[in-house]
Amino acid sequence: MDYSVLAYYVLHPFDDPKEERDRHEKFLRTLDSKGRIYIASQGVNAQLSLNNRDVEAYLSFLEKDERYKEADVKIHPSSEHAFHKLSVKLRKELVAINQEVDLTKRGAHISPKEWREAMEKGDPNTIVLDVRNNYESCVGYFEGAIRPDIETFREFPAFAKELSSKIDPSKTRVLMYCTGGIRCELYSPLLKDLGFKEILQLKGGVIRYGLEEGEAHWRGKLFVFDDRLVIPISKENKETITLCRFCQTSADTYYNCANMDCNGLMLACPACVEKERGCCQESCKSGRVRSIETKISCPKPFRKLSFDEKQKL
Repeated sequence: MDYSVLAYYVLHPFDDPKEERDRHEKFLRTLDSKGRIYIASQGVNAQLSLNNRDVEAYLSFLEKDERYKEADVKIHPSSEHAFHKLSVKLRKELVAINQEVDLTKRGAHISPKEWREAMEKGDPNTIVLDVRNNYESCVGYFEGAIRPDIETFREFPAFAKELSSKIDPSKTRVLMYCTGGIRCELYSPLLKDLGFKEILQLKGGVIRYGLEEGEAHWRGKLFVFDDRLVIPISKENKETITLCRFCQTSADTYYNCANMDCNGLMLACPACVEKERGCCQESCKSGRVRSIETKISCPKPFRKLSFDEKQKL
């Protein structure tokens, strides 16, 4: 493995986010790096891949800056870059929920080991809450978790409000998890505003849990927002819990619909993707349809095409 995929976030005030964006990007341009880094006044949310020879240099870059001292950098090996290009952007929100969040109300962190122990205890007054989108949780989740049927981050506040009307928030302990931890940081204050008293967040998210505790109490794989799309959470993790949308055989590979006006994610097996011309439904086979490679085991997400490229289809 010649590359490493890094994921981390920091919630620390940045007085001049643009200055930090420029500084961060300038340094990364000196490395063999690709990724997606969002910088806002409230902190940084980063996912990137680096050539292994550059990992230590980047970690040193972070360690020298006091603002990054709380960064919990999760690292996975990779055979190639997990991103198409390097993008360091300014953002108003690190997670798009369209409302102000009081970060002083965040839940308490618990380690992966403490999370596993809490799962094994099985307290009837405790719920396990998955705060990811439905296309993420369908390919993998913790046993017994409540999984919101939402497609965007912005839908979580409405889900949380509905949840608080179905259970007694003052008597219910919440074990909350997401991919890397940052959504829990921003969603837990919303739950506290709805009356939930005790909220425990999985520190480092599912990524850190898989690195330290393996697949205990976990079903399926993990969805990630990079070119890999679906990965095992540990070396031992091989379980597939999803089916091809067409033939219902076991499948946990995501493809984008080849219809450019759809582009939706679909779980499918290579044989059906080839048969259906890469489209998620019959109506998508008309119009602007991309050619799709079905002979590879890990297809990459489609990139947005330029206007000129679209005209050639």
